[in-house]
Amino acid sequence: MRKNKIITTEEILLTLCSSVTQVLAAAGNAQVAYSPMVQKIHKTCLRPDLGCFVLFDGGFSGLVIINFTSEAAMEIYRKYMMSMGMPESELAQFHTSDEVGNVMGELMNQIVGDFTNRVRVDLQTSINQSQPKMMAINKQVQILINTQLDQPQARRVTFSTPSHNIFYMELAMDKTEFIQLHDFEKAEHENVDDILANANQQTQPEQADADNLVDDDFLSNLGL
Repeated sequence: MRKNKIITTEEILLTLCSSVTQVLAAAGNAQVAYSPMVQKIHKTCLRPDLGCFVLFDGGFSGLVIINFTSEAAMEIYRKYMMSMGMPESELAQFHTSDEVGNVMGELMNQIVGDFTNRVRVDLQTSINQSQPKMMAINKQVQILINTQLDQPQARRVTFSTPSHNIFYMELAMDKTEFIQLHDFEKAEHENVDDILANANQQTQPEQADADNLVDDDFLSNLGL
């Protein structure tokens, strides 16, 4: 009898980790690596110095948080902007700069966009993401999903940059298993470079106001 393939939370987390490293590599940050050890946690938090979160729902619901130290944020920001031809003299100097927050939020959006595409291809289901919210903070802020999750699970993974700066990704989602009943042909994953190119071409003055309203709604639901 054929044994059905089962995909667990940890394998979904591994997919998300791959999205982080591949998007950052395409954005001029090669050799970002993640720890082979994953940490089980009981709550998800935004932590200093720069934290970003994205909510998603659909085939399964959850929350992705990435917490950057100021050093990690500045390294990733600087390499990304310089890879696009920005002179070093014109770069922001502090992680609290709006430009740094906007760029890191854009990268977060591309990471989760790549992740949702992988979920669609590999798991044959669909999830939708909220607009990422990036905040420079100096204290820990707990983030809860305003949805009742069935047996919620939370995980934290440590990432390191080539300059040995650290950042952390946290994932909270339903405890779930995807069971493959039969073989199927997978479509090709969307190219990460195409995701970056499309994101860089989008100038959305009207959409920005709508996104701000969405962000405010999510922050209100989270009690922030």
